[in-house]
Amino acid sequence: MEELRKLEEVERMLELMQSKSVVSTSNAHSDRFLASLVLLLINPCGNLDIAEKYTLITEHVPKISVSFLEEASFLFNPTLSGCGETSGGHVVSSLSNKISKNKLESGNFEDMAVVSLDSMQRANSTLEDFCRSYFMFHKMDINSLQAIFKFLPVLSFTESYIYQMDSLNEKIVNLSTNRDGVVERENEMWEGNEIWIKKCMYMLKTDPFRPLVAQLECHGLLTERILEELGFGEEYWSLERKLCTALIRRKEISIEDVMRAISLKSFDYRILNLLMYQLRGEKVNELHMGFLSISEFLVEVSDDLFDYEDDVIENNFNILRMFVGIYGPSTAPIMLAKRIAEAEEKYDILLKTLDPQLSLNYQKRCQEATKEGGKITGHPFGTWNIPPVIVNEELHRMSCLNSNSIMDTSR
Repeated sequence: MEELRKLEEVERMLELMQSKSVVSTSNAHSDRFLASLVLLLINPCGNLDIAEKYTLITEHVPKISVSFLEEASFLFNPTLSGCGETSGGHVVSSLSNKISKNKLESGNFEDMAVVSLDSMQRANSTLEDFCRSYFMFHKMDINSLQAIFKFLPVLSFTESYIYQMDSLNEKIVNLSTNRDGVVERENEMWEGNEIWIKKCMYMLKTDPFRPLVAQLECHGLLTERILEELGFGEEYWSLERKLCTALIRRKEISIEDVMRAISLKSFDYRILNLLMYQLRGEKVNELHMGFLSISEFLVEVSDDLFDYEDDVIENNFNILRMFVGIYGPSTAPIMLAKRIAEAEEKYDILLKTLDPQLSLNYQKRCQEATKEGGKITGHPFGTWNIPPVIVNEELHRMSCLNSNSIMDTSR
């Protein structure tokens, strides 16, 4: 009945538009589309009146390009594009190689995944660590240049794209807390690219991985599992914005959000690992993924402890910062040590499930990474060193900024 009612409304609108010579009868499909559009415009929408709606249409319709409509069709019209919901709730467009080829030929690079040289350089250390730590789980020799370069383009592009979005996310946090300019580390990336940055920031809050998803799909590398991890990455960035903004504004944060964020933080490593399985045509080893998940948690905590002061100054997500915000400066180290001990116990249990030689090789790699990082931490190769807690973060930031200003003046 509802469909019949809508059909009758369209027919009545067509008659009205024809009587006013708004449409002709030369193209029935075009006339029906315009009738449906007018019906949409006259439907109530908040407190907007007809004149305001007309103004909005005349202002914004010229900005809607054909490429935008094509993209919207693939993202939001499952019937036409074959899109579906993933288990993580993210819409996946079924972009074909033909469509991507047409976009390239027409010179439409607006929605392509693009990475900066800065992002590629910053991603290098992660890529090196991934190859040295994870290749062994794929029975690959890290000393084989042929093996590394065979998969490096996909791994490097993916990690660089993630690094780029991560940098933008940090920028958004500083902008939202009126701290733009406090972190000067990446100024070169922003200068002269304001339009591009605004576009990326909008995409970061709405659909940050859309260009990357399209690239992976076109190369036959996209899987439901990778999509799920990309969704977790988006969730992590959202939590990072929420928690860092709340902390600097001295608002309450929850331990559930903090633990969820730290568990998601290594999503890029898991995506790279899943890509390795796909690139090699191998089935995902769930035993290895489970073990590495616990190891990644301990590594993230270790990195956060090592970077604690820098993260306070730059207002980055850091588990110790968050624990101080929740439990206070005296209790926070105790509560964090408890979480570390629980993770270490799980790590020891899962380590024993690995092949003995793989277990030995991974422990050796962890020892190397700990020494290379200059850390006195990281189970099971040393003692955990929780740094002195910064009680007043804002005062500490001001002190550091003043010190830097004095040093700059004296040069």
